[in-house]
Amino acid sequence: MSTTTQPKRRGRPCKPRPVGVSPHVDAFLDMLTAERGAALNTRMAYERDLADLGAWLAQRGLPLEKAGTEDLRAYLDFQGRGDGKEPPAPRTVARRLSAMRQFYRFLVSENRRADDPASALDSPKQGRPLPKILTEAEVSHMIATAQTRGGPEGLRLVALLEVLYATGLRVSELVGLPMSAILRDGRGLIVRGKGGKERMVPLSEPASAALAAYLPWRTHFILSGRDDGPVRFMFPSRSSANGHLTRQRFAQLLKELAIESGIDPEKVSPHVLRHAFATHLLDRGADLRSVQKMLGHADIATTQIYTHVVSERLKKVVHEHHPLARRKPARSQ
Repeated sequence: MSTTTQPKRRGRPCKPRPVGVSPHVDAFLDMLTAERGAALNTRMAYERDLADLGAWLAQRGLPLEKAGTEDLRAYLDFQGRGDGKEPPAPRTVARRLSAMRQFYRFLVSENRRADDPASALDSPKQGRPLPKILTEAEVSHMIATAQTRGGPEGLRLVALLEVLYATGLRVSELVGLPMSAILRDGRGLIVRGKGGKERMVPLSEPASAALAAYLPWRTHFILSGRDDGPVRFMFPSRSSANGHLTRQRFAQLLKELAIESGIDPEKVSPHVLRHAFATHLLDRGADLRSVQKMLGHADIATTQIYTHVVSERLKKVVHEHHPLARRKPARSQ
């Protein structure tokens, strides 16, 4: 008696599909990854968001792909109310709404629906927090403090700081830099960012000098006898599973350096140095489009947050130091 076997799915291991999740969700998530270069964290977040929506709709006897505008609005209104949980943050609601909009837009594009029920939904109002930054003096002081350490560890830390402050790289881009990223003349880097997109970023003279001082010592961070993965990384690690310095360890090194420099460690992180790079460039007259390219932002609207930082700082300077701002207003007669 012959039996037929079902073909196995390639890629992710099979797992039970959550209640209420549409079979179209996997196709939608695959499209996000393949066509839009969505990061793994984004894919996982959207998968959770759609699973939560699907489970809520299933309790009301409605398939995910059949929901109407009022059903989706009711779901958004329900969150955090009636289930004993704290209401989600506006950013979380905004992300869930984005997942819904893109999913139903995908169904329309695939002729699975004739209408888009999420198109009429309003976005939640969000405060726009300005990014934390360090002053130029604080960054310079941290670099100077790192330079006093010496040895392979100190040379690596100085190189990391100088490269990050000179380029504004994302921390994942920085710690994962391969040796092949360095241009032949040593004056720039080729960086592979989000979605696999490459960009060229220039290196300042201090950053180039710091790299030149560190590179002869980088083998100190490679286990003897290993000739595989770690050898290709600019900042290898003897203890890391992926072969290079981890984001967490670099953040820890920055906290320790901040304390040593007399700076509040809560103010310091790799991302704060990225913010400092962008803000200090704009402070000194760089144009927004150039900063956008160096940061690797797909949309210039993302970069524009730094113009608000500069504006707020200028307002504070005028308020505190301009003689007219310090004058008391004349009393009306």
